[in-house]
Amino acid sequence: MIVLNVTYKCKPDMREEFYEMILAEGLDEASRAEAGNLKYDYYFPVNDSDEMLLVEKWKDAEALAEHGKQPHFARLGELKGTYVFDTIIEKFVVND
Repeated sequence: MIVLNVTYKCKPDMREEFYEMILAEGLDEASRAEAGNLKYDYYFPVNDSDEMLLVEKWKDAEALAEHGKQPHFARLGELKGTYVFDTIIEKFVVND
């Protein structure tokens, strides 16, 4: 299993609009519907109104690679250009 912690550092006061766009366009649901997706959830820190954490869990490297080829993945990248100034990705491989 592969776990990604994706921290989005949003432009000032743009986090809520970024998240609303993700929901409105169904990008989160499209990712959850992919084969091999085990978790795809957003979290909001209490003490930072411009940060957002996405926790993703994928069955294996192949599922994650396919995720990167999807149109909704590309669309998220486009939205990041508008709303996000930095993205930090932490990747963990969990062996059962």
